[in-house]
Amino acid sequence: MFDRVLVERLAAETMTKGGIMIPEKSQAKVLQAAVVAVGPGSTNKDGKVTPVCVKVGDKVLLPEYGGTKVVLDDKDYFLFRDGDILGKYVE
Repeated sequence: MFDRVLVERLAAETMTKGGIMIPEKSQAKVLQAAVVAVGPGSTNKDGKVTPVCVKVGDKVLLPEYGGTKVVLDDKDYFLFRDGDILGKYVE
């Protein structure tokens, strides 16, 4: 996997805070995801491994477009490069 990160997108909001149901067509694309697996990192010119910035279990912010869809055990996952991840949620 090198510098790749496998993520599972979080579920889309189906109801507003006021209790109104949101139709599936009107739901926004979910840009938050949970990290499922990470590679060891990329190799630089000197042959040293640069580690990935996130770890399994982190919640991350994804770009609106990009990533490679992967289906494992009837679940949808997405594969992103470490540099494509926009940010990490810190509690």
